[in-house]
Amino acid sequence: MTLFTPCKGKTACRDDGKQCLVCGRSFEEIARTRELIDALADFALAQDYDNINEFADHIARKLEKKVRHRRACGDDEPFLSSP
Repeated sequence: MTLFTPCKGKTACRDDGKQCLVCGRSFEEIARTRELIDALADFALAQDYDNINEFADHIARKLEKKVRHRRACGDDEPFLSSP
């Protein structure tokens, strides 16, 4: 396992052609994360949620719970499909 390091922002990003030298994440990981966040934002906007903080908190809780469950069951192979 590795530790997640959040981006410091596009203006802080420096690269070696493969990864960000500031956060250490690959450009592929950064792009995929952005795609997932954009998809969640599009969904929330389409639903017209007034309480976006509750939606975001719910997603964070469910994600953490699902990852912990999969790891505990030994089902931690990633399912990498596009949203």
